[in-house]
Amino acid sequence: MPDPILKLNGLDAFYGDFQALYGVELSVHEGEVLAIIGANGAGKTTMLRSISGLITNDAAQISYRGQQIGNARPDVVAQMGLAMVPEGRQLFPSLSVEENLMIGGRVNRKGPWNLRRVYDLFPILEERRAQASTSLSGGQQQMVAIGRALMSNPDLIMFDEISLGLAPVIIRDIYKALPGIVGGGMSAVIVEQDITKALAVSSRVYCLQEGRVSLEGRSDTVSRDEIARAYFGVE
Repeated sequence: MPDPILKLNGLDAFYGDFQALYGVELSVHEGEVLAIIGANGAGKTTMLRSISGLITNDAAQISYRGQQIGNARPDVVAQMGLAMVPEGRQLFPSLSVEENLMIGGRVNRKGPWNLRRVYDLFPILEERRAQASTSLSGGQQQMVAIGRALMSNPDLIMFDEISLGLAPVIIRDIYKALPGIVGGGMSAVIVEQDITKALAVSSRVYCLQEGRVSLEGRSDTVSRDEIARAYFGVE
């Protein structure tokens, strides 16, 4: 297998004096969809925030395409080709749907994603393009958040709790769109509490438990018993 494009090298992460991650080792390869599972408070969001530059770490603890980025600013990380769809969408409430999408395009990376392609992926957003983003349903707001990340033309996109708080029919539509997002060779990291869906769309899975990796394996071979032990920390 070729070298990973993203590698965590014993990642520790802190909020002040509180340590949230302990020596996390993880890798993502070109074109791979990786699932991250774990209970609330396991450290999943902290890990994505660290990769995105929102939490500062030691430079050597995160490497992307051979460059150490653990202490890089979020704008530098975005310029390098990493994008995150944050938990809770975090749209700009004063901006329209289209203005929120255009914010992602300000990274000015070359690539296949533009407004037209985002609207083709999520046609409802073109219909609502002039509306305030926060006037949309939760599922439509998630589409805006995904589209905003895609507008930066990332090589690696990270989804934090992709289906959290959404109706089942909307979750189905979001996952239905996923092959069109990653089909061009983009890598993806999906943080998801729905274990069945996480395993169905990924090639490998990691489980975090109290800030540590408790399981790593192929999504098509890891057993439910192994996941239960890793998820809940029981023998």
